Amino acid sequence: MMLPPNVHDAEPIPAAAREAIDALMQSGDLFRYTAPQDAPVALLEAEFAALLGSKYALAVSSCSAALFLSLKALGLPRDARVLIPGFTFAAVPSSIVHADCIPVLCEVGANYRIDMGDFAAKLEGVQAVIISHMRGHTSDMDRVMALCDARGIPVIEDAAHSLGTTWHGRNIGTIGRVGCFSFQSYKMINAGEGGILVTDDADLVARAVIMSGAYEHNWKKHKGPEGQNSPELAEAFARWQNKLPLYNLRMSNLSAAVIRPQIPELARRVRDGLVNHDYVAGRLNTSPFIDVPAPLAPERRAPDSIQFNLIGLDEAETRAFAAAAERRGVKVQVFGLSEDNARAFWNWQFLGDVPDLPQTRAMLMRACDVRLPVRLSRAELDVVADILLAAMAEVTGPARAYGT
Repeated sequence: MMLPPNVHDAEPIPAAAREAIDALMQSGDLFRYTAPQDAPVALLEAEFAALLGSKYALAVSSCSAALFLSLKALGLPRDARVLIPGFTFAAVPSSIVHADCIPVLCEVGANYRIDMGDFAAKLEGVQAVIISHMRGHTSDMDRVMALCDARGIPVIEDAAHSLGTTWHGRNIGTIGRVGCFSFQSYKMINAGEGGILVTDDADLVARAVIMSGAYEHNWKKHKGPEGQNSPELAEAFARWQNKLPLYNLRMSNLSAAVIRPQIPELARRVRDGLVNHDYVAGRLNTSPFIDVPAPLAPERRAPDSIQFNLIGLDEAETRAFAAAAERRGVKVQVFGLSEDNARAFWNWQFLGDVPDLPQTRAMLMRACDVRLPVRLSRAELDVVADILLAAMAEVTGPARAYGT
């Protein structure tokens, strides 16, 4: 039998990145603002904005930094209430706390998407919303935007896991006022660390650019969609000159040199990731004890992992399933049972009073997460699926596990 694949290795970084890095090493030009124009970070911003169909992009040190800057650029008052889903990574509520705002959590359903009833009920008194497309699962953005637009509430999309995902054919991250993406290792584009925000709002991006660390007149090196400082953008920069704090969250040229050669690979990675996910989902759904939630109709996903719910298993059986899979070589993370998991809202004790979200808690106690790198072959995918089904058979008995 083929050995289980190493699902923690990413794709090799393209050779063009090594050439660009060598050039930077020779010049020592790692700071984004040293060159008068066409620094790697500036080129990345132009290319990423074009890729997403946005007017502006700002590359920063992480997606968390992008979320923080987005909140600050909205000009929210201290202690503003920001609504987020109860299923997200701890960095999301952390960015809200960092921005001197207060996270408000809403319920998430068994399909990992926002419970729209609870979302609507908690909008009262909220001054901004962050929609986390957690693990690339898109909530009902039509309803989200209708509810928020009717109340004049700005929406930030946390699209850390959703580069390449579309909603009605529109890129996720471009539906709200601003979208934030991640280049951390386990993402479609991997720089180890890094993030970027996109927006069509000149005033918002001008504020974010200055606060990211564009001191003095370095903002002049940030261009509009056609590579120029349009009057709208230049006026916004001039309006905020010397009026905002500098948080120094810039991206270095070195990170941009790693990212840029991967952009042409994105379409292939998205295509292969979806095919791989759907193949494994089809195999896992043959078990009556495993359910892989279907996407919403307008959503076309870009997954590099798979999430599934365990059906009819108690906690002891759930733990036994994860242990049986790990013995065979596939690590299964059960979000609610993994000790100190940063995606389990009850571990966000830095919030003080952590709210009770019974529906989200119940989902997390049976929701499983397995990495599926887009580079895996069909044979390797079969090994992963075989191990998961065999682990289920061990726990429930072959007849129950395969539904025969």
